[in-house]
Amino acid sequence: MILVTGATGNTGSALLRELHARKDGPVRGLTRDAGRASFPAGVEAVEGDLADAASLKPALDGVRSLFLVSGMGADADVLAAARQAGVEHVALVSSITVQTHPHLGPAAEKLAVERLLRGSGMDWTILRPTQFASNALWWAPSILERQPVRVPYADVALPTIHPADIASVARVALTEPGHRGRTYALTGPERVTARQQVAAIAAALAREVPFAEVSRAEAHRDMAAFLGDEVADAVLDLTGGDVNAELLEVRDTVARVTGSPARRFHQWVAGNVAAFRATHPASAERNQESARHSGDAA
Repeated sequence: MILVTGATGNTGSALLRELHARKDGPVRGLTRDAGRASFPAGVEAVEGDLADAASLKPALDGVRSLFLVSGMGADADVLAAARQAGVEHVALVSSITVQTHPHLGPAAEKLAVERLLRGSGMDWTILRPTQFASNALWWAPSILERQPVRVPYADVALPTIHPADIASVARVALTEPGHRGRTYALTGPERVTARQQVAAIAAALAREVPFAEVSRAEAHRDMAAFLGDEVADAVLDLTGGDVNAELLEVRDTVARVTGSPARRFHQWVAGNVAAFRATHPASAERNQESARHSGDAA
């Protein structure tokens, strides 16, 4: 049995679809509200809250493999509950910032979770993705209201990754041999700027999308309101204020692990353009995942 946490999020939902399509055995999706979850037929919806490890006991019953996105709850308690339940293997979504910007607070938190997992006695695979393509959903309110998309560091190009590629690597790690005890840095197939991302959304919408480059101070004011000062500063460093060669490197890990090329940003746009066309109610879990991974400050 495989348990996918964050099953209504950007990565978890893609992983559920892949596991179901490939018939990789019994699968459960964890959600806070099973009645509202829309999972593929045959996928068991189970309720639980990562912030309350005790609530996970029914969901973990009989589970041997676990997909976990760090920073979504009480990670130490969740890992302890998984070990007690007999989970054998955990695929953990961490962050490339653990290796590129270990001095940042959010990166240090993710490294601490990685160390907990490595010392847990369970087998592990650690995935370290860079900036998520789905972070562009942050711009949806502005685009829907036909207001300018306000972005700092508009022409800094990062190797943005499609969440479905993270899911594809996770599926391989969870279901095929040779991936336990491995750490994978994951990126998209090319670097793309915020300006280019907004242009790709505009092309998909077949209309102009106003765009404005703003100062770091202006961007910090906007972000800190819902991320807090420390995470806002980390996001700004990682999206242009303090980039380095390792953060900018395009890696072929997705293709090597899955056998398929990594998806480009415009492919993410094609699959999510509806979010920029009309009111698009995202789930709380999806919003939380995007916030946690903005600029790979997750």
